[in-house]
Amino acid sequence: MTQQERETLIADFVLGTLDGAALIEAERLMLTDAAFARDVEQWRVRLADFDRTAEVMTPPESLWSTIERDIARPVASSTSPGLFAGLWNSLPAWRAIGLAAAATAVALTVGLGFAMREAQRTPQMIAILVDGDKAGAIVHVFNDGRATLLPLADMPIPADRSLQVWTLPSRERGPVSVGLMEQARTLALSLKDVPAPGANQLFEITIEPKGGSPTGRPTGPILFKGLTAPTI
Repeated sequence: MTQQERETLIADFVLGTLDGAALIEAERLMLTDAAFARDVEQWRVRLADFDRTAEVMTPPESLWSTIERDIARPVASSTSPGLFAGLWNSLPAWRAIGLAAAATAVALTVGLGFAMREAQRTPQMIAILVDGDKAGAIVHVFNDGRATLLPLADMPIPADRSLQVWTLPSRERGPVSVGLMEQARTLALSLKDVPAPGANQLFEITIEPKGGSPTGRPTGPILFKGLTAPTI
């Protein structure tokens, strides 16, 4: 894949215009190519600024009265009784109506399935983990319970250390480990033991002894941290 083809694939993936084999390839790269995932996320962050500029429009009160008036208005029929009776007794006509209804049902089913897949791919919460002005990773939380961490920067650590990801569901419970890795990579986080993250929930990455913290709490230095926020 050339650099131009790669950039086009990233742009189309972020805009949601991919389908078929191209969509499958982009989703594969999201899981296997950290640089591709970083570029996708950087474009998503940039394009989010455009979403925030959209003005919320409130429909005028007159619109609702017009809709109610149109609903209440009786529909005049221009179909003659003879023609209606002919259609009622016509097997081909009913067959055509049945086929049209079946086609509509299939189209609605396909459309609903596509909408559900898009909703599952779109994060509901996002947390950018930073160290000062440096962004190190980003956490995506999806409405189906999945969560992923995408590294945005290198995180070199000694050979006898691991990177551990934590979240803070509540101050009463304290930090909970949701992931462990030996080097910075795309990581599926485990949220099965914590409530679904809400806004302003802390995520952080620390350096721990190899295999994870021996205490079940963060013990090493914090590399990056950030709070969740709803996506647009």
